[in-house]
Amino acid sequence: MPLQIVHHPDYDAGFATNHRFPMSKYPLLMEALRARGLTGPETLNTAGPAPASWLRLAHAADYVDQVINCAVPEKIEREIGFPVGPRVSLRAQLATGGTVAAARLALRHGIACNTAGGSHHARRAQGAGFCTFNDVAVAALVLLEEGAAQNILVVDLDVHQGDGTADVLRDEPRAYTFSMHGERNYPVRKIASDLDVALPDGTGDAAYVERLHTILPELSARTPWDIVFYNAGVDVHAEDRLGRLALSNDGLRARDEMVIGHFRALGVPVCGVIGGGYSTDVPALAARHAILFEVASGYA
Repeated sequence: MPLQIVHHPDYDAGFATNHRFPMSKYPLLMEALRARGLTGPETLNTAGPAPASWLRLAHAADYVDQVINCAVPEKIEREIGFPVGPRVSLRAQLATGGTVAAARLALRHGIACNTAGGSHHARRAQGAGFCTFNDVAVAALVLLEEGAAQNILVVDLDVHQGDGTADVLRDEPRAYTFSMHGERNYPVRKIASDLDVALPDGTGDAAYVERLHTILPELSARTPWDIVFYNAGVDVHAEDRLGRLALSNDGLRARDEMVIGHFRALGVPVCGVIGGGYSTDVPALAARHAILFEVASGYA
């Protein structure tokens, strides 16, 4: 069975090319996946919008209503980093629905990936840091509510600490959050995950992979996980303008191989989301995001 991929063309909300959030990476990622032979009728699944009932599992009802109705207060929009108009609202609902769909496919097939997702700064009360809804937290809570999973692990390797995921899931004992990130990067005020590992600026491939290698067995020894949500943010890359951990493309590939290979060898389903990436060279950025799918396809 080929790798199951979830996508929707409206993941691209049509931002200007000079916007700080490189929205064009989503269609360019699909071009990269097509060029690598990873897409086709047997692999592509279309995301649907997450209903309000799912979103309210993770977020305050009034905030969910504000996003759906495009009535988010300006103060919160400034924290998110862009206005929440109809296209942004739809995109947030679709990306969240896409992660739920990818999680269900992962439970069925062993591994699946969303071509968006990883919006880990969205907290229970509001969005922040280019994140409107926290798709991984929503998906985890949907699976728990449905009884599809009982023990969920979040492995967040975006360069920024997963404060929103930690906030939403901190009172949920069936979900365990792990974030390995840049110590001196956004957010300034972290919200403690179940396990946080903060790395110094300039951490390169060897030190990064070595640290991760020591942590993964500790995580898998905690409990038999029903599913792992893997945030494979590429803003750890040396050429990313928001990250300072100095990984190369080879480092990204080694990281993804280590995470996916570790959990698939144990028979644990893996749901991959792309997380952050902010290079001004957007085709190169899309190619970095494609590494997740190349690696994951080897375990499908």
